[in-house]
Amino acid sequence: MFIGRVTGHVVTTQKEPSIAEVKLLVVEACNAEGPGGAGLKPTGRVLVAIDSLGAGVGEFVLVTQGSSARMTEQTKTMPVDAVVIGIIDAVRLHDRVLRRVDGTLGA
Repeated sequence: MFIGRVTGHVVTTQKEPSIAEVKLLVVEACNAEGPGGAGLKPTGRVLVAIDSLGAGVGEFVLVTQGSSARMTEQTKTMPVDAVVIGIIDAVRLHDRVLRRVDGTLGA
């Protein structure tokens, strides 16, 4: 699993029938900044993930990949490699909140 930020969505005129009704999100992986950092920063790694929860652009999400992506109730019969399995409210590292649900940074 990894933390990512939704940066957009993919619109297709044709899809494999088993994924015809799902929303596809563009997600950029993030990691925590080093000492003294203010929060989460993008890594430059971008992928397309099935949206199982209704995440929106700008939200931080938890993504799983590979065979684990086909273990949700929604994706168990779909040819998917990545799925959003959580919308993040906060990330806490070493007693410091990096991101809250309202988008503010912790101290």
